Amino acid sequence: MPPAQFSPAVPVRTYERIVEQIEGAIRAGDLRPGDHLPSERELMTQFSVSRPTVREALRVLQVMGLVESRAGSRGGPEVLAPSSSLMARSLSTLTLLDSVGLTELLQFRMMLESTAVRLAAARRDEPQLELMRRAIDAMEGAVGGDASDFAQADLDFHRAVWKASGNELIAACGQAVSEALLASMQAELSSTADTAALEQDSVGRDRALFEAIEAGRPAEASRLARRALFDRFDHLLSTPGSLEPLVRDEP
Repeated sequence: MPPAQFSPAVPVRTYERIVEQIEGAIRAGDLRPGDHLPSERELMTQFSVSRPTVREALRVLQVMGLVESRAGSRGGPEVLAPSSSLMARSLSTLTLLDSVGLTELLQFRMMLESTAVRLAAARRDEPQLELMRRAIDAMEGAVGGDASDFAQADLDFHRAVWKASGNELIAACGQAVSEALLASMQAELSSTADTAALEQDSVGRDRALFEAIEAGRPAEASRLARRALFDRFDHLLSTPGSLEPLVRDEP
């Protein structure tokens, strides 16, 4: 039998050990959202380290989205609840650095939305449907007005759909991908001519999607969701037609 092979031991920085311990306490539930970490001075004492080491560990924890330091807050940094915002920032950064292309981001959004609406059509209940109705009515009322009001109502509709899917991961990913797309394509979207006509078209598409979900028609809902995203975004890509394989099976 050949002798066992080992890799060189990699030294671990002290601040990384602090990060590991605090992250472990959060994952174990010993630290919950809303709790505060000890002050810097207390952490220095507990870990027997210098202030710069504690600050570096806290900086890493903030970047990870696990804690947040607020000016004027008593005590140490606050433990944050899980959020899609960190995932959105990561996706946006990957896109800006060309690690993930816009085409890939949109393909993921189309696949995600297709699955979400299928599940929503199978699992929806009246309170969830009412949230969708209200969001569509708010979209209609915002056509030609404040673009941010329309965008918020549109996002509210899709949030209600993601929630109706009954899958929390879909809801979190849906929110994150939407935020990342908005950040990555803001210039292209804001330069679109005839905004009111585009908004009215979006209302019609979302209403048709809602009706398919309400009626419990998952295949139709999936087709409508993919087609809406294709028509909205494909022509804005540097290589139009990249999203076509995801709608090619449609009549």
